[in-house]
Amino acid sequence: MIYQRISKMLLLGLLVLPLASCSDDNNVVNNDNLNGDSQFGKANDVFEASEWYPGGELGTDEGMSYSAETPATTNQGLSNSFNKGEDFFEHLYTITDAPRKGLGPAWVRSSCLHCHPNYGHGKFQNQYQADQFGNGYLLVVYHPTAGTTADGKPYKADSYITEVPGMPQTKAMTPFSAPIDEKQINIKWNEVTTMPSGLAMKFPKDGEPFALQYPEVTIPQSAFNTNPKPNNYEVRLESTIGIYGTGLLDAIDEDDMKKVYQNEAKHVELNPAMWDKTANDWASSAWYKLADGTKKVKKFTYALTRASLQDGPGANAIWNITNVTRSDRHYLYTTPAWAKYQSEDPEVISYIKKHGADESSVLHPYYADGTEESIKKRVNEILSCSSAPKDGVENAFEKYLLKGAPYNGEEEMSDKDYYDFMVWHRGLAVPAARNLDNAQVQKGKKLFTQWGCVNCHKPSWKTGADNYWVDKSIKAYAKSIGQDPNTMLPKYPGQTIYPYTDLVQHRLFMANDIRTGWCRTTPLWGRGLSSMLTGRSDRLHDCRARNVVEAIMWHCYNQHSDAYKSALNFYNATKEERDAVVAFINAI
Repeated sequence: MIYQRISKMLLLGLLVLPLASCSDDNNVVNNDNLNGDSQFGKANDVFEASEWYPGGELGTDEGMSYSAETPATTNQGLSNSFNKGEDFFEHLYTITDAPRKGLGPAWVRSSCLHCHPNYGHGKFQNQYQADQFGNGYLLVVYHPTAGTTADGKPYKADSYITEVPGMPQTKAMTPFSAPIDEKQINIKWNEVTTMPSGLAMKFPKDGEPFALQYPEVTIPQSAFNTNPKPNNYEVRLESTIGIYGTGLLDAIDEDDMKKVYQNEAKHVELNPAMWDKTANDWASSAWYKLADGTKKVKKFTYALTRASLQDGPGANAIWNITNVTRSDRHYLYTTPAWAKYQSEDPEVISYIKKHGADESSVLHPYYADGTEESIKKRVNEILSCSSAPKDGVENAFEKYLLKGAPYNGEEEMSDKDYYDFMVWHRGLAVPAARNLDNAQVQKGKKLFTQWGCVNCHKPSWKTGADNYWVDKSIKAYAKSIGQDPNTMLPKYPGQTIYPYTDLVQHRLFMANDIRTGWCRTTPLWGRGLSSMLTGRSDRLHDCRARNVVEAIMWHCYNQHSDAYKSALNFYNATKEERDAVVAFINAI
C-alpha cells in the first residue's frame, strides 16, 4: 500500500508538472530532503531547524504528499490499520457491496476523495455536480433574517434551513428524489470591479493589476423535494480543506487556545458566540457537548462547530456525507420535510409496492404489509428517523432497517472499519517545508511577520499531552479485542508544530461572505503543494481566490476587515516584496 501510494504520487507529479510550472504564483516546488540538499533540517538566520518539520517530529512526512502516514502512526505499529482506513477514504461507497456499503438513502457524495482531491482542498467549480471529482463544495442554505417557516416554526437570522440537512444532499437511491435537484442549482461567478476599501485593482508601486471574483449561487424553490419547501433563504458555498495534520490540531490544549483568545480580544472584536468579552472567558456556546457528556472547546470547521477530531468533520462526514451508519449512528442524516415529501409521492409508493416484497431488496424495510397506506407510513417513519434512540427504546431505524431484512442486524460500517478509518484520519502527516534556505523565502517570512500576518496566522503551537477523547464506536471495538481505547490512535504529545493558524474566527467583510461572516483561520501548512498535487491553487472558503495573491487581496477588500492593515502592507509593497511573501507561503 505504501509503495502504491508513493508510485501514485510520483505519477501525479509528472501529470501536473506543467500546471506547477505555470502557476500564477510562480510556485517552484523543491523537495530539499529528497534532492539531497544538505541544508534540509538545519537552522539558518531566519528559520529554526524545527520549522522544516511543521508537524513536529511525530507528525511530519519528508516527502511531498498529503496522503502519507505520520511517524507516530508507524512508531505505534498502526500502519496496517492506517492503510485499511485509507481504503475507505479513497474508494466509492455503494448501496449494497461490502466493505463500503450502505450508501443512501440520500447522500452528498459517494466517496471522500470526490471532495478532497488527492487529500487536498476542493477545486473551483462553475457548476454543481456531486459526481464531479474535485467538487469539494458543500451547499450552505440558510435564513439571512429571522422569520417563520411555512409550517409555522420560528427561526433565527443566519440559521440553517431545516427542510434539508445542514449539508444538503443532491443524490438519492431509486425511487427517492434527492432533497435538492442539483440540475436547478446555478453558480454565477462575478468579477469585482471596485472594492469598498477604495483601493484600485492594481498595485500602486508597479501598476500590476489583480483580479477578484466571487460566486453567486441560486437555488429555486422548485428544486427542493420537501414538504414544506423553504422560504427566505440564501445559498453560499463552503469548500473542503486539506485533511492532513488534523490529529495535531486535535492535540492542542484548550488552555493554550484560551491564552490566544485572551490576547487577541485586546486588539480585535471576537465572535461573541465563542468569546465572552466581559468575562474575558469562553462563551457558553463555545463548548461542544460530546456524546458522553464531555465538554470541549470548539476548534474545527470554518464555523467552529466541532471540538474533538473523533467527533469532528471527518468522523461525522463518513456518516453524513454518505449516510453510511454504524453502531453509534443508528439514525439517518435526513429531515422530516424530505421524508414527508417522499411518502406523498405516488411514484415512490408504487415503485416500492412493486419491488419491495423481496426480503433481499434494500426497499424491503419500506414495504411494510404491502398496502399503499402502510408503505406511505413506513417511508415517512424511516426517512424521518434523524435522531438517536433514547433510553434504550429502539427507533424506526433500528426496528425496520437495522434489525429487519435484508440487513438482519449487520451494521453498514463495523466498529473495526470505523476504527481503521480514524487511525488513518488521525494519522495523516503534514508535508515537510521546502526552500527554507532560499533567500527569497527568508525575506518573505520577515515581511509576513513584520506586516502582522502572524497575528491571525499564528506560526506555531506546542501540543499538550494529547489525551484525546474516544467515541463509543472505538470504545466498543477496543473492548472486543481487550485493548485500551486511549492508546489505540496516533498520539502527538509535546510537539512543536507550525500550522499558521490561531484557531480563531475572524471577519473579512467580503462580497457574498460566508454565513455569519465569521470564519476560522485556515492553516497554511502544506498549501504550497496544492498546484502540484491537485492541479489547482484555489484558496478561501469558497475557492474564490485562484492563487495566494488574490487570497491576500480579499483581506483588504473592505476597510472593516480584521486583516485590512496587514494586507494593506502587501498591497503597497514592491513586486519583489510581494513575490517573496508568496514564495514563503508556498514554502511552509
